[in-house]
Amino acid sequence: MSHKPRKRFGQNFLHDKMVIQRIVNNINPRQGDHIVEIGPGEGALTELVLDKIGAMDVVELDRDLIPLLKIRFVMQEGLTIHQADALKFNFCELKENEKKLRIIGNLPYNISTPLLFHLFDNSHCIQDMHFMLQKEVVDRIVAKPGDSSYGRLGIMMQYYCRSEYVFTVKPGAFRPPPKVDSAIVRLIPHKKPPVEVNDFDTFSKIVNFSFTQRRKTLRNILKGKLEASQIEDLGIEPTIRPERLSLQDFTKIANRLSTQDND
Repeated sequence: MSHKPRKRFGQNFLHDKMVIQRIVNNINPRQGDHIVEIGPGEGALTELVLDKIGAMDVVELDRDLIPLLKIRFVMQEGLTIHQADALKFNFCELKENEKKLRIIGNLPYNISTPLLFHLFDNSHCIQDMHFMLQKEVVDRIVAKPGDSSYGRLGIMMQYYCRSEYVFTVKPGAFRPPPKVDSAIVRLIPHKKPPVEVNDFDTFSKIVNFSFTQRRKTLRNILKGKLEASQIEDLGIEPTIRPERLSLQDFTKIANRLSTQDND
């Protein structure tokens, strides 16, 4: 029994057994792990993980997939299915005792970025995450200052987690094949942010504002907010563009602005 992938849900089902096995090997599920899969689809990845750990949760939005999953795993009582929108789902409610969650999934391209930020709101109860995403998104997540893919997403990911590009997945591994390459990324939330941000809202806004004007120099981006001499006092060259700034640089700027606003 198969399910016709739905465009509105961004469904592309994994079917390449070698790719699926490689993903599982990199997740390395072990007995006692509390694994939650987002968007199990027809259960290709679910099956291998469940065989290794005996019990797991899955969160699936498409109501029509729920009966298929129940039939496929009818003999395995350890699978708990939650019919829900992952963007609104409270993942921390699944946490039992002190065991943190391990989140996995082949994420729909159209919701991947907002879903990542939703998960980071729940990061205090998450051990790690392994996701299939559009390769372009993974490139942006792991980008470093000076890289062509470096931008807001890369900066914010550095604040929340340690990220690792695991491997690339070609379109042929899916049904239907997407028009772009995909990639597996490993995300490990920080126990404590690597920088001390005085006001997170100011930090987030200045990062976003800077990359909407990425071709401008920092002096022009911050015109009316900080003078060139004030930028230099932070140890940052006013004539560079935002793609050259590190997480620490943005933190210095945001903290200076938040202090200035409170004066």
